[in-house]
Amino acid sequence: MKKIIILFCFTFIFLVACKSNKTAEITVISLAKTSKSWNGKLLPKYLDGNPEITILKIIIPPKAKLPLHKHPEINAGVLLKGKLRVISKENDTLMLKAGEPIVELVNVWHYGENPGTVPAEIIVFYAGVKGTPITIIK
Repeated sequence: MKKIIILFCFTFIFLVACKSNKTAEITVISLAKTSKSWNGKLLPKYLDGNPEITILKIIIPPKAKLPLHKHPEINAGVLLKGKLRVISKENDTLMLKAGEPIVELVNVWHYGENPGTVPAEIIVFYAGVKGTPITIIK
């Protein structure tokens, strides 16, 4: 009888331990997979040279407007907080809210502005070539 009680206790402890080791399931959500920028134009081929990855966190204050600029390299990002409006020189417009991705324009003059009341925070990943600027301001 004593052996049965001990066996029962060990079984119970084992089952509790197994249940407590259960981890939450991993979720993967694709935010963007494309060969086009947000205005629908095809992205250019990657530049030749030594690769250089740059990751920036950019914080844009409420009502602030970035200068007119362009990117010679492919880049993409995700808006973490706030709102961001991106306007090209041709007046193509993209409005982003928190959690949305952007595949940026390449070699097209554009600017961004925060129309919201809180800072806009965006993480941007640049796939560039060492020695090439990631942004050119007009």
